[in-house]
Amino acid sequence: MLMAHPVVLRDLVERYKALAVLRADQGSAASRQEYEDVAYSLCVATGTSDIDAALVAASHHLPGARPADDSVLSGDAPR
Repeated sequence: MLMAHPVVLRDLVERYKALAVLRADQGSAASRQEYEDVAYSLCVATGTSDIDAALVAASHHLPGARPADDSVLSGDAPR
């Protein structure tokens, strides 16, 4: 599955959270539409079908989500 670039994911997550704090889903028609558009874009970018899953998936793909030592994955672990 293709995953959006981390910069795109970070932007979408930040926009979604900002709109949620502003309660855009209860605002004007334009603000509700923006809220829905960002949520939909985040779902598409993460390959999920609901916003909660999209936020979790995005958090796993953003920088800093992985352990610093990935030597086991690269095969460089001491024997």
